[in-house]
Amino acid sequence: MNWRPRLVALDIDGTLAHLGTNDIAPAVHAAVTRVAAHDVHVVLCTGRSLIGTTPIADQLGLPGISLCSNGAVWWDHQTREVLKRTTFSPGPTIKVLRELLPGAVFAVEQTGIGNMSLGRFPDGDLWGVLTLGDFDEVAAIDTPRLVMRWIGHTPEELAFAVRELELPDVAWSVDHTEPWLTAVPLGVTKGSALEELRVHLNVSPEDTLAVGDGRNDVEMLRWAAHGVAMGQAPATVQAVADSVTDTVLEDGLATVLSRFFPA
Repeated sequence: MNWRPRLVALDIDGTLAHLGTNDIAPAVHAAVTRVAAHDVHVVLCTGRSLIGTTPIADQLGLPGISLCSNGAVWWDHQTREVLKRTTFSPGPTIKVLRELLPGAVFAVEQTGIGNMSLGRFPDGDLWGVLTLGDFDEVAAIDTPRLVMRWIGHTPEELAFAVRELELPDVAWSVDHTEPWLTAVPLGVTKGSALEELRVHLNVSPEDTLAVGDGRNDVEMLRWAAHGVAMGQAPATVQAVADSVTDTVLEDGLATVLSRFFPA
């Protein structure tokens, strides 16, 4: 294939790094570095908060912009400044989810610091400083990202429980590996953020590539001229992609990047 993208959008967990870690395989690291050396815009586009994204950006040494919190937070790698932060009031969403999902715990992102939580999350779930708060304290924080874990349940149980859920004031998605829901401001998705960035960078729509594995990657894969799903992605995610690569444990991202940027 002679085509080469000019903008490459990469999910982190399950794509660039092993789930919930900052571990990037050597082959993947080398492939991403090779792409960036071709004067290509490599954009980290992740559901992670800013404080969870910066270790990955620093490992890769990329210039440019990361899109964190599913596109609600834009971060400049060189100036280390937040360029854009879209927020919402989390109280109404928490009220609906607490009633539907007894035992759920919640956390609102405090960008660049950590999170304030309503209830206790398992150790290692959240990046940065964690502060416990009551409902009024948590609800009072305008945030770019609300996360929820349904303690004691499976991802499949959560997906079934929210199958008819309507949250009119937010965009939300559930994880396929953990009983985890992420909510961001209405209208914000990885795809919408990437489209805005693409226009800003003056890249043609035909010159875009995206790789991801989660349900929050669906809009990103549809947005790209060529969307690639990781091998372990759910069938619904693979169905919207133009192609499927190997799993994260098989360095699938290195495989797909090497198609367009051979070593």
